[in-house]
Amino acid sequence: MNGTGEEAQAAPAATAPAATAGPARRILALYLLLGFSAGLPFYMFNAVLTLRLARHGVDIVVIGFFAWVALLPTFKFAWAPLLDRYDIPGFSRFFGRRRGWIMLSQLGIFTAMVAMALTSGDTSLPMTALFAILLAFWTTTLEVAADGWRIELAPTQAEQGPVVAANLWGYRGAMVAAGSGAVFAAARLDWTWAYLIIAIAAFLPFPILAAMRPDPEARGRRSAALAGGLATSAAILTLSALATAAVGWAILSAAASAGFSSKTNVTPIVLGIAMLPFAAFALFLPRIRRLPAGADRSMNGLLAPYVELFWRYGYAVLPVLAFVSFYRMGDVLTLTLSHPLWNAAGYSLEQISMADGAVALVCSMAGVALGGLLAARLRLAAALAIGALASAISNWIFVWLWWQEPSSAVLYISAGIDQFGHGFAGAIFVVYLSMLVSPRYPGTQYAFLSGFAFLLPRLLAGAAGAIQTRIGYDGFFMLSGSLSLAAVVFLPAIARARARGAEVPEGEEA
Repeated sequence: MNGTGEEAQAAPAATAPAATAGPARRILALYLLLGFSAGLPFYMFNAVLTLRLARHGVDIVVIGFFAWVALLPTFKFAWAPLLDRYDIPGFSRFFGRRRGWIMLSQLGIFTAMVAMALTSGDTSLPMTALFAILLAFWTTTLEVAADGWRIELAPTQAEQGPVVAANLWGYRGAMVAAGSGAVFAAARLDWTWAYLIIAIAAFLPFPILAAMRPDPEARGRRSAALAGGLATSAAILTLSALATAAVGWAILSAAASAGFSSKTNVTPIVLGIAMLPFAAFALFLPRIRRLPAGADRSMNGLLAPYVELFWRYGYAVLPVLAFVSFYRMGDVLTLTLSHPLWNAAGYSLEQISMADGAVALVCSMAGVALGGLLAARLRLAAALAIGALASAISNWIFVWLWWQEPSSAVLYISAGIDQFGHGFAGAIFVVYLSMLVSPRYPGTQYAFLSGFAFLLPRLLAGAAGAIQTRIGYDGFFMLSGSLSLAAVVFLPAIARARARGAEVPEGEEA
């Protein structure tokens, strides 16, 4: 975040570090913290939730449907412009716009995770889905605010590498801590305590952010800003929960009326839906390409970032979007069914917690570090190709696991390779996306690109259970790895892509 998409001693000034000096240490510390804040809740509405449902005997097809909760970050471009244009009353007056949104998001994360803890028996799956969606929404909002700030503070490829690595260290480290800690707590206590513990851990950055120095344009006192921000946040969280419940009820009612159930083959429907954005983009691109340079400056603020991006890249944007749609396929599909696979293979919660803990942490950090290094040193086309292969291998290792006798060594080897490969590919991918955006609209354009990158993977993830029942776990992971590797087909096209109206420095082209 994908956040994922995304103030250590003080809120950094709204200026980029000097290109020759590299990112300041406080910026690296800031994004380590923000990555940690977003990574903890992500696992709780994704991998940990699928394991929880599997342990409660929920059908694998229904578990696959829960992967569609992770579709919400894909559509973050719909509300990302709000974060660039509006302040949070109370918080933003003293802490600034970016930090205000981050603090609101952390309150949303905490309350949603407490609600998931109190409904951890999963006796009402619609209720489980409601709180998982709210958790996904606020986690994504946190990532959007952090990503926009990151691109403003580190605008070049050389600066992005270290900052992205720090952010992903925090993010993946938190994911590992959440996965391992929650599963271990569930094994020794229960799922309620597992979610409560992670909720408290996810909230720890809030008082740190609240204690930092004020924004350079701060107005009023810290105590008044906190009081006003908390009151505003309570109202926003309540309204968002009610709205989500109403929309969810309408969708479930419509699906039931149309005859959809766990026995419906949703794969063809999913693939058809996935093609709609490409058809829409191809339809509107000719009109956008004919606009004069700078036309976005006189447009509605909600449309301008998208018009500018499509005007700049023209028809080249289509292979770019196809490439990003395939590149993270393996990571998303692995996250959907890896834990149910471990459960079906007979591994205990204690073994799974260790695989998600020390093993995954070390390997993920190593992958992120090497990926960030290569993204800063190599041409991005070469780094992206290596990342696609690493991602594919990370999926294929589960085919090997499925055919082995269950043992801790087999589990830890597969988990380590999986985490290394996806951490490596993820760091390179974030740098690539960051290089595509305009300095005028960093937050909104990055939110669109990173969200669109996960649209097809997360749509297919919802059908993962149905696919698995037809081709088995081994067939599923062979397919998912092959889809990740298929991204290299688009590399020649994106390597030739040039942004209109902007010079591409040598060594920084795709």
